[in-house]
Amino acid sequence: MKTNISNLIHNRLVLSALTGALITGGAVVAWAEETGKAAPSEKANVNVPLDEISVPRDGLPTGSYAPVVKKVAPAVVKIETTTTVKNAPPEDMPGFNDPFWQQFGRMVPRQPSGPLHQHGLGSGVIVTKDGYILTNNHVVDGASEVKVTMTDGREFTAKVVGRDPKSDIAVVKVTADNLPTVPMADSDKVEVGDVVLAVGNPFGVGQTVTKGIVSATERAGMGIEDFEDFIQTDAAINPGNSGGALVDIDGRLIGINTAILSRSGGSQGVGFAVPSDLARNVMHNLIAYGHVTRGYLGVSIQNVTPVLAEEFKLKTAEGALVSEVQADSPAAKAGFKDGDVVLEFNGRKVTDSLHLRLAVADTKPGSSVPVEVLRNGKKETLKATVQQLPGSEQLAANEPGSNKDTGTLNGVGVADVDPQLRSEFNIPKNVNGAVITQVDPSSASADAGLKPGDVIEEINHQAVKGADDAVNLTSNPSDKRTLLRVWANGGSHYVVVDESKSS
Repeated sequence: MKTNISNLIHNRLVLSALTGALITGGAVVAWAEETGKAAPSEKANVNVPLDEISVPRDGLPTGSYAPVVKKVAPAVVKIETTTTVKNAPPEDMPGFNDPFWQQFGRMVPRQPSGPLHQHGLGSGVIVTKDGYILTNNHVVDGASEVKVTMTDGREFTAKVVGRDPKSDIAVVKVTADNLPTVPMADSDKVEVGDVVLAVGNPFGVGQTVTKGIVSATERAGMGIEDFEDFIQTDAAINPGNSGGALVDIDGRLIGINTAILSRSGGSQGVGFAVPSDLARNVMHNLIAYGHVTRGYLGVSIQNVTPVLAEEFKLKTAEGALVSEVQADSPAAKAGFKDGDVVLEFNGRKVTDSLHLRLAVADTKPGSSVPVEVLRNGKKETLKATVQQLPGSEQLAANEPGSNKDTGTLNGVGVADVDPQLRSEFNIPKNVNGAVITQVDPSSASADAGLKPGDVIEEINHQAVKGADDAVNLTSNPSDKRTLLRVWANGGSHYVVVDESKSS
């Protein structure tokens, strides 16, 4: 399971310049160390009312959408971020000064090396009167400074409450009262053909509204995020729109604009938004716990095609076909078998593999749930105890009320050495410890040469068996100098990480 040491900041950049590739509609961002953390607290909670009434579908507005825009616009904000990269790449690096990057707001000082301040631009949606704002993870990922500007000109310095890279949702908070908000709709009731408006700050030109329809729902398999259930729309979404609102004709939030499919870098009528139901669930977890914990069943699944439906004696091509049951998994313990077709999970109908994956992920670990399967043409009900998804990201956090880190190896993410990571980083079977998964480039650990794929075998002469050991051995140290024995590049060596100068 992946864990984070101290102030790890997720650093995945989800912007692609490839022709015909999926690109996000937001700003270029980098890494930093001071945001993206939240003190876990099971007491924290936010009550965001949900309007479950479907929009009227017996006629469309014939005059103007101005009343809807006036209702929504004040609660859609501009988000500007600043990140600092300690060692900037040289200006003559191939492609670094390509005009493509300039249209996404990347400010590149003409200097050969040294500290680099990068500026990013995105959007956000105020969802509570006391200042909780939904946006995309890639908008604020790694930002050392986040500034929020409202349509009335008010500016706030925001803090990042939490981020979830797997869904590309983040929550930021400003200190204010009686702010305008966008009410939330039940995105499960959105239908293809519904009229929608996208509100945001494309290209930094100022708040802009575009109109379109819902082109598709439950769009997945795009390779944008780990958990995809996108609403697709032809409403124009452009760079800078990321984190902005997709609303229905009643002015209710149905999605957070996230990405576009484009050959030019601009909107070509294929945009994607994270459904408000998913965003709302992630937000509640981030505010209450500082991270999102997802359920895990332990099966490989696929969609049921008409041909497979015939072979497995199904009346319709629905359900999720189990192609493999992982050993010692919750599914194995519950009695799942290869060839089972999952029809219902915890009382919810499973129409395809996407529905099952999302339903399992949304289940609280430790929950025992009924699962209806079709086996050899007969229905059976199994009882599965869902576990926590291996590798679930958790942002490190300080003790409540503390503004100062108390550990070492700040900015380093570690995980247990499992078969997948051994294969990914070519780690020999005889090497054990905690594998480094991420390193903040502005950290003392990066200066010492630590990088993803290195395996921490010892910390201050004490053996490290896994990620938990690494965390415990770097918490509340008496010295800011840490001696590590690290396996890297086929051999082991000692490294000293000195954070005394940065503390």
